[in-house]
Amino acid sequence: MRILFTFCLVLFFQVIANATLSIEGTYQGKNLYVQNPENEDGFGFCVSKVTVNGDVMPGGTGTSAFEIDFSLFNIAIGEPLFIVIEHSESCKPKILNPEVLLPRSTFVVTAINVNSDGKISWTTTGEKGKLPFFVEQYRWDKWVQVGEIQGKGTIGPNNYELQIAPHSGENTLRVVQIDHTDEKRISKEVKFKSQIPGVQKSPVIVKTSIQFTTNGKPVETKYEIFDAYGNIVKKGSGTSVDCENLLKGAYYINFDNKTEKFFRG
Repeated sequence: MRILFTFCLVLFFQVIANATLSIEGTYQGKNLYVQNPENEDGFGFCVSKVTVNGDVMPGGTGTSAFEIDFSLFNIAIGEPLFIVIEHSESCKPKILNPEVLLPRSTFVVTAINVNSDGKISWTTTGEKGKLPFFVEQYRWDKWVQVGEIQGKGTIGPNNYELQIAPHSGENTLRVVQIDHTDEKRISKEVKFKSQIPGVQKSPVIVKTSIQFTTNGKPVETKYEIFDAYGNIVKKGSGTSVDCENLLKGAYYINFDNKTEKFFRG
């Protein structure tokens, strides 16, 4: 009984002395490198076991640094990864290059079209991780984000379509992605001319609100209002804008596909 008790006690302390370090991401074709310090007692190294998506990595943890080789697990590029590193509680391993599991924007647009109603469609190949696609529209002398759809993250071909709200006249659209490098990957531009009539705003000197109309009837449009220093003070979409909380002075408003000046009186 005493021997059994001692064995159970040792086993108990072994269990509570273990800890785990986990990381998840997307396989981008590169391996992880782990810094593996010695145990505090000087016997052996910190890491005792590594699993990748639940499968145990064969050996390779008995050194001061080791590689998690994903080719051993028959994982395709773009597939999700969940890695668990079991280690002694008295020390902690360090993953040296965790950024290799972050999805990168690698898509190639093989076809992109837009119809006269503002429905844009595109086909991609070469995606290596799930990242959102953003549709941008060129208006007010800048690119404005007007739609978003989650990418499929597979080699493809992948098909997408999104309805956007056109402005009057010629519309210019493009599709972009941004990964962890903060750099935009951009498709070519597509253009179409909408049949939507132009929007008018009134009044020039504003007391309480601005109204948007087409042929004398209220119409909804996107808008942005800037003060004289270029600071944005209001933005949104609607048939009118409440301006009672604006200070008296000059302002600029972007709406439809134009920019105009007005005064808060």
